[in-house]
Amino acid sequence: MQEALIAWWSARGRDLPWRRTRDPWAVLVSELMLQQTQVPRVVGRWEAFLDSFPTPAACAAVPAGDVVRAWAGLGYNRRALNLHRCAVDVVERHDGELPESLDDLLALPGIGPYTARAVLVFAFEHDIGLVDTNAGRFLSRAGAGRPLAVKEAQLLADSLVPAGRGWAWGQAVFDLGALVCVRRGPRCDECPIRSACAWALAGFPPPDPVEGSAGISIGQSPFAGSDRQGRGRLVDALRRGPVQRRHLAAVMGWPGDVERAERVAGTLVADGLVVDDGPSLRLP
Repeated sequence: MQEALIAWWSARGRDLPWRRTRDPWAVLVSELMLQQTQVPRVVGRWEAFLDSFPTPAACAAVPAGDVVRAWAGLGYNRRALNLHRCAVDVVERHDGELPESLDDLLALPGIGPYTARAVLVFAFEHDIGLVDTNAGRFLSRAGAGRPLAVKEAQLLADSLVPAGRGWAWGQAVFDLGALVCVRRGPRCDECPIRSACAWALAGFPPPDPVEGSAGISIGQSPFAGSDRQGRGRLVDALRRGPVQRRHLAAVMGWPGDVERAERVAGTLVADGLVVDDGPSLRLP
């Protein structure tokens, strides 16, 4: 399985710009941008962001609002705030360099178990497994042939990494999940590891092992008309300048629901993404 998958990836893998660097900061930025955002939207934004903030120190030196402005077009703006907080912590506690320790990475603001391990694999080339949505499908279908709990998925992921090839293996697993072992209608006839896939060897018994596996995303609630949409509209407006409180409902797309606009704007204030100046709101 290991040799077949890496050989397939070497010939068919995606050419993504963050795969050409081992800079921990650049890797971290790509990982945070790719959370819940499709790859084509990230490519151009990643390069532009690093032009503005090439190091943690450059990011930490500006107000958080500047980072939120640079995040335009990516959505989930809280990630930008977390990245700024992380940069400040890296400067203050690690002399401006991302640490090469799982515990130290996990202690940084906004860095969870997957992101910390991704930095270790893709920046420092550690031989550890990664479990995200794409990798989770590979693990439950090919690796186990059954649903997996979070802890056993991580243990299985770690056990499958070929020694000295953690970086290539991580990229190969991700591309398999993105291009072949997709959520619905997996392209098993095109799979380079079908002969070693546990689910295939068992005859593809229903249900799909992805069903019931912990930590594998199955989609989100509709965006149109949601609080998330209103939050995004307000942050987009604030990127251009302060917004008067009396205009909140219209800006957020709910001109007839002032109470909802105030409530949702309050969540942005609580998150630290927005500053409430009384008659107006602004970015921090």
